[in-house]
Parts: sequence; C-alpha cells; structure tokens
Amino acid sequence: MTDVDDILTGVTTARAALPPPGDARYDRYCAVLAAHLTHSWEDVLAANAVDVGRAVAAGLGADLVDRLALHKRHLATLVGLIDRTRAALPAVTAPGPAHRADNGTTRRRLPKPFGVALMIYEARPTVTVEGALLPVAVGNAAVLRGGAEIAATNQALVAVVDRALADAELPDGTVAIVTDPDRRVVRALLKRPDAIDVLIPRGSPSLIDYCRTSSTIPVIASGGGVNHLYVDRSADLDLAARIALDSKLGEPTACNTLELVLAHTEVARELTRTLLRTGAGLAEPWLLRVDPRLVAASTSVARPAAPSGPDAAPAARPTTTPVVELTAADDGREFLERSIGIRPVAGLDEAVDHIRRFGSGHTEGVVATDRAVVDAFLARVDAAALVVNGSLRLHDGPTMGLGPELSISTGRLHVRGPVDLSALLTYSWVIEADGTLRGEGAAS
Repeated sequence: MTDVDDILTGVTTARAALPPPGDARYDRYCAVLAAHLTHSWEDVLAANAVDVGRAVAAGLGADLVDRLALHKRHLATLVGLIDRTRAALPAVTAPGPAHRADNGTTRRRLPKPFGVALMIYEARPTVTVEGALLPVAVGNAAVLRGGAEIAATNQALVAVVDRALADAELPDGTVAIVTDPDRRVVRALLKRPDAIDVLIPRGSPSLIDYCRTSSTIPVIASGGGVNHLYVDRSADLDLAARIALDSKLGEPTACNTLELVLAHTEVARELTRTLLRTGAGLAEPWLLRVDPRLVAASTSVARPAAPSGPDAAPAARPTTTPVVELTAADDGREFLERSIGIRPVAGLDEAVDHIRRFGSGHTEGVVATDRAVVDAFLARVDAAALVVNGSLRLHDGPTMGLGPELSISTGRLHVRGPVDLSALLTYSWVIEADGTLRGEGAAS
C-alpha cells in the first residue's frame, strides 16, 4: 500500500512553499499545463485505452464505459477550461476593496487558499485535470485519488502535471495523484484532518455519504443527481418534452440531468405521447419508463413511417422508443443511462412532496406558464438550482456565466451550486489601524 504519510509530508511541504494567490507563476502553470497536455495527449489516450479495455472486459455498461473514455475532443474541452481559468484568475485573486470604519480604521479582505485539498472521485479522468488545475491555480496543494478504473490514465497524467509544475517553478509535490487502488489508502487519507484542509468528493451518492461519515475533514460535496421536472397543466407540452429530452440525453450520466418527470394528471397522458413523438427517430435510442397509469398512453402513439414509393428518397429507418413500466423502486434512483421516467401527480403539492422525499437537492425544474405556479414552486422546493422553463443541464458554472467550476455542491455552508475558483479560496480580514486602539469606552 502507498505510504500516506509520505504523500501528505510531500504535499504539506509544497503547500508551505507555494506563492500567494495572484502570483504570476500560477498563470504560467496554466499555460504550460495546456501545452504539456496537448503535447502528450496521444500518450494519455493510449493509457486511457487500457482502462477502457479493462472496463469492457469487466462487463461495465456502455454509459459507464463512456464516462471513463477520453477522445480527441476532450483535449479541446480541457484546454478551453485552462484558458478560462487563466482569464478568471486576476479578478478572483485580487484583494477586496478597502472600506473605512467609524473608528478610523480601514478594512479589506485578502484572498487566501484553503491549504491542502483532497479530491476523491470516480470514473471521469477529466476530473484529474480539473483537480490539478482549479485548486492549484488559486494557491492550494491537491491530493487527487481517482477510481481504480482510470488508474492507467491517471498514471499518464502524473507525468503531464509534474512537468507543468516544474516549468512553472511551483514546488515539487504540489499535486499528488494517487493511483494505488487499495481502499485502505482512502481510509487513511480521510483520517488526516491535521494535514488536509478540505475534502471534495465527486461521484456516486454512496461515495459522497462515505466521505461525509468517515471523516472530520470539512466537505464540499455534490450529492447524487436525482433530479425532477414538474410539468404543470399550464405548460406548453411541446416545450416540456424538448426540455425533458435535453435535460437527459445530452449527457445521461451527469449529475445535473433529469431522472423523473412529474406531470400534472390533466396533461400526463398527452405529455407521454408528446415525449414519444418528440423523441422518435433520434440518432441514439433512449428508454421511457412510464407509470402504470400511463401505459395505455404510451401504446397509442403514431410512429413516423419510413418514406415509400418509387420516388421516395432513402431514409434512415425510424426508431421506436422502448417503453418499460416505472416501479416504486425507481423513485429516488439515478438511472445512469439514456432513460427518463414519467409519473402523474395531482398537482404542485404532490410534486413538492415527491421532490422533498426523493430528490437529492441538486437540480429541480418546473415547466409552467402560470406564474403563480412557478412562484410557488420556487418558494417551496429547495435545491442548489431551480430551473424555470428550461433544461436542467443549464445548472453549470460556465453556462451560468460563473466561470470554471470544479463540481456542483449540494451543501448548505460555504458554497452551494457551482464550485468556482472563488469557492476554493478563503479570506483574511486586513485591518489598517494606523495606531487605533480598542480602549475603554469603545463600541462593543
């Protein structure tokens, strides 16, 4: 087993030697990280192919394999993230404005790093680059422990990150990427609040819960993405169907995607038919899970016919969306596949009760033209993001104009929603006293 003491000694030594936030070396680190990643991408892809091959051989599902697979397009995405991080750094790391108090002193806030950040995550190897980028760019050291399923990819990324740190003249050991699959390493890391300042788990609800209950290290955690869309009887059903499909099918295993549509009973049957019509003929198949009360509606949809006749142009054969019955066990479950559930509810009250019972507090949405319904939904539903008449996948830092994000937090303290660069900093109050004393008779 990897010696955890060695890891933490190295990273805490590096943390003590790191320059303060805003130092030019962090901008340099971003630049050379992008360059080394680009130069070494073929090596990274080759290592990733090993991980993908192992996953396929182990029988992982196609959507889960897709989560850990890297392609050429991912390089452009990661380089774009690095560029946006560089652009955001000056504003994020600048000292706050000075304010004069009544006693003549001046106060301002000075950004400070948390210290050492521990990230524990699963599957997505892009998270390794994100974890080596965002916390470090604002002055933190980082320990990154990905899942065993991406060990070969992470081993290739170790070399990339180490070269970037050296070229930027940042301390050796600033980023420790742990590739040892032994779970005892994780348990040992979680028992070190003396050396680790913040814990950032990303992955399944079970991983998040394990980190929360097994450690006293402060946690910035995203819960599972058990997200809902309430479709009111006042909704435009064509729009609601497009929103539901976009909320799921673009990235079916992401934490901000849709699991279950809660449709007002007055429109639930028609919405079921609309979903099937709207989703018919999509390039990739998807699955609709329907409440038993809606099965009849799902079997009465007219399917698009293939062109016929001597003059008909060749066309792809229309696909028929598979339909299965939604069960009680599906409530509160992430499907992690290209599927959407639909369940009728008597109205907003029942939808709110369902969300409170089964939702994960991540992203919840409403489709309605009745503003009173929208306002009631916003007042009564509690989640990190509430989306009105739009895709749940809009809950994303860059899409919201908040800049690069490391994760989406469902916690209530420090940060909720996108964990951007500013959320990876704390602050010191600077009081310019100019000889002012807190003497007898001073305001308390």
